[in-house]
Amino acid sequence: MCRLPSGSDNDSQLSLLAFCPRIEAPSSGRSLQCGSLMPGAGLHEVWGQVYVHQEEASLQSLWGRFFVALCSNVKFRLTHLDGKEGRVCVCCHSTLLKRTSPRGKRRVWFADEILPLKQSESAPTTPVRGFSPLMRRALGGPSRSPGGSPQIRRALRPHGTNINEACGPYGWGTTVSSSANLIPLEGLPPHPHHPLGSKEDYSLLGCHRNHNVDPVQPGAESGRPKPLVFVLNANLLAMVKLVNYVNRKNACCGQVEVVVLLQCLPEEKSFPKDIFSHFIQLYRDTFTGKVVKHLSLSLLGSSFLGSTEHAGFLYVRSTLQSLQGLPLPNQPYLFGLLVHRAELTWAKAFPLRLMLRLGAEYRFYPCPLYSVRFRKPLFGEIGHTIMRLLVDFRNYRYSLPMVPGLTVDLEAQKTNIKLPTTGYNELMKALNKSNEHVLAIGACFNETADSHLICVQAEDGQYQTQAISIHNQPRKVTGSCFFIFSSALKASAGYLAKSSIVEDGLMVQITVETMAELRRAMREMKDYTVTCGRLDQSESQELVCVQWVEDKCTVNKGVISPIDGKSMESISSTKMFQKSEYKENGKIIRWTEVFFLQRGDLPKRGASESAEHDRLTERIARAFCLALCPHLKLLKEDGMAKLGLRVAFESQEVGFVAGSNGLPLPARYLNALDSVLIPVIQSRGHKRGDEPFVMELIFYILENIT
Repeated sequence: MCRLPSGSDNDSQLSLLAFCPRIEAPSSGRSLQCGSLMPGAGLHEVWGQVYVHQEEASLQSLWGRFFVALCSNVKFRLTHLDGKEGRVCVCCHSTLLKRTSPRGKRRVWFADEILPLKQSESAPTTPVRGFSPLMRRALGGPSRSPGGSPQIRRALRPHGTNINEACGPYGWGTTVSSSANLIPLEGLPPHPHHPLGSKEDYSLLGCHRNHNVDPVQPGAESGRPKPLVFVLNANLLAMVKLVNYVNRKNACCGQVEVVVLLQCLPEEKSFPKDIFSHFIQLYRDTFTGKVVKHLSLSLLGSSFLGSTEHAGFLYVRSTLQSLQGLPLPNQPYLFGLLVHRAELTWAKAFPLRLMLRLGAEYRFYPCPLYSVRFRKPLFGEIGHTIMRLLVDFRNYRYSLPMVPGLTVDLEAQKTNIKLPTTGYNELMKALNKSNEHVLAIGACFNETADSHLICVQAEDGQYQTQAISIHNQPRKVTGSCFFIFSSALKASAGYLAKSSIVEDGLMVQITVETMAELRRAMREMKDYTVTCGRLDQSESQELVCVQWVEDKCTVNKGVISPIDGKSMESISSTKMFQKSEYKENGKIIRWTEVFFLQRGDLPKRGASESAEHDRLTERIARAFCLALCPHLKLLKEDGMAKLGLRVAFESQEVGFVAGSNGLPLPARYLNALDSVLIPVIQSRGHKRGDEPFVMELIFYILENIT
């Protein structure tokens, strides 16, 4: 028991009395002291917690927050301390114990990507081993820890989420099933008690499964609703904010995160559960290697969101749209646009046309990021279109070839067809498969253009050319969706070449001789210019320039390495879909991706050497998984669910570094990796003339669900 000093003001009595009944209040006094509390006015603070007057406080809102440091020596894990132990009074300690789950249940972090970076109090500290800027250590030599090495703790990060157990009202709670689908027939999936704020405001969450819970989001009446997190299964979460559905933890399966912005219907009071079911299906598809990418289509069942006309989602990247106010997952992610059943043909055959047509319909450039239910279709029967010559609409055995990074710029008196040097192989495939008289290739959306050609189908079925542009910006460069070179022009026609706009693309008619020269220039990676217009009217002639350009690679935008936070933007990578999994103690470790930080000339050395390198990479990944299998449970609980392994083969030294959450792995895990990885890495050997090679492998630890 602790007595507070007396003073002269009766109105200084604090709510501490309501919270800690054993502490007697002063009869009067201007200032109060307890422990290291300094004298002051009516409000006082102990370790960051503020005393408030009795009439402003309630017992329920103050549990675990207000106490006197020297009054009690009992501790309890507190929600406002992010699950860390804090000192509480005896009375409250007894009450809190009654309201927590039975002893023996594991205490876990709930939800993914929503906790601030905190350090685990229980995790032992380990010194950071010295390693070069590229690798942790040179193989074969002893490792030395430099004097004064900084100490690190195993950090509790969002990726360390473990939702085999969900949190109760004060941080810990009841068990969540390990089923692959937690969506009930009636009501909503399990979700936290407390509404979520911004990413910086997330803390421990409680979870319940009340089928009668009010589905309207907290704060919706005030116009600033906070997002809710729903548990779809032990490895999959969905965040909902009014009309925003965010699918989280897809990255652990090799699938980018997906976001669905769904426009609310009038008087709609509950969340459409069909979205959750679709997320579950996407999650299952990843295990067969089927993932959604930019401009890819995911099909739905016969009835979805209350209509049989909702056929699927077209997934697109955000480019020039505003993302302000959206609770988004970490990069990379895609937005799903609801596709009408009548639009399926274009979503499959030429998705860029549908994407831009949606932009024109809803006045967003290049397209909206939200979906509207029960809308009218933007396309009907295929009818008469130039695409009938380029696409097999019946069986989809062939379609318009695409070259990543290829764009078409339409300017006054000049058109630039920009071929990326990184797309040479894809261009050669299209060139070899094309008809000798026709060369047609699809283009990508041109982010540098201020407008874009679109194709609109009128009510009579005819196709018309229009343009969509950035609001209040002058049109200087207009993008095109495809180009066609046709060698049907006769030399006797009096034209050097003829160019015209066809639907949402460019058609250039040239002679047979010009076609042969154009194809030769493309194979030799040389620029080529076609002059269009009449032979006798040079002042009205236009130029079509085919140019090779260094592609500004935009892959892996916003992606960072879990080892040291290194940006992975513009670094090529390959998704991995393993047929076998490595399981232990109810956990699974899966290799999901490999980044090529430095490749040298390896891809040009022939199929045999490339295959040998692929086998080595698989052996390294397998060794990494097997070495950490005994530690999966502890790694996951300590927040290290996303792991990175960077392996460097250089002329002077060969080595590796492994880490998570931007820090090297603790010593016990590095020691386990040394004995298994070093022999595998050394087995590659070193040949004269070998180019430096650096790669980074990404792994995820998941729950083993049924």
